[in-house]
Amino acid sequence: MTTAEFEGLAAIVTGGASGIGAATVRLLLERGAHVAALDLDPSGAPEGALPLQADVRDTAAVDRAVAVAAERFGGIDILVNNAGIGAAGDVAGNDDAEWARVLDVNVVAIARVTRAALPHLRRSSHAAVVNTCSSVAFVGVPDRALYSASKGAVAALTLAMAADHVGEGIRVNAVAPGTADTPWVGRLLAAADDPEAAAVALRGRQPLGRLVAPEEVAHAIASLASPLAASTTGAVLRVDGGMTSLRVPPRAPTA
Repeated sequence: MTTAEFEGLAAIVTGGASGIGAATVRLLLERGAHVAALDLDPSGAPEGALPLQADVRDTAAVDRAVAVAAERFGGIDILVNNAGIGAAGDVAGNDDAEWARVLDVNVVAIARVTRAALPHLRRSSHAAVVNTCSSVAFVGVPDRALYSASKGAVAALTLAMAADHVGEGIRVNAVAPGTADTPWVGRLLAAADDPEAAAVALRGRQPLGRLVAPEEVAHAIASLASPLAASTTGAVLRVDGGMTSLRVPPRAPTA
């Protein structure tokens, strides 16, 4: 990849003020893109990004934010649907309201934001959408029933979107990270009965023996969004340290 492969292109990254989203915003900026960081709280958006405040559950707010980005940049070429929330528990561990909330943020919001961006993407010569999926869409993990259901839906939605829009020149792909070193995982560990033991277990279930770095996921997102990947659509790129595809002896616990 070149350092200016996104020169002149405009991108929106949802959840762009922290974690994987912020890492993606920074990388796209470094590679020449104009980038809007759409977030419920955009105060942490990387320097150089256009911060946009919007709740991805609110259609009117999303429509306004996308319109602002399109007007500021003169269009939209890339959409990264990264905003998401977690959930813990087995199938009985979350009530109906929590199921509705997580599915709204993790799945319906992809449709909501993409719908708002579609008129602009259709006018781009390098239109690309990248959705953030998860390794739990492909492998069963205890106490993640709701979250896994939402990310399985993201995988299926990505393929459907790719099929619907390939004829319009809009590529749609997804990344599926393993357990990443993000603020949400940090909060999850902090709430555990034994945070250190929980951290060791999370690292141990990935063959590489460590958490995935947000910058590594950002690199995968940029690769899929790049004009250099013009023949890649309908792909789900796993960035999971081998979690879903390798079966190796467990690593010795590390501190």
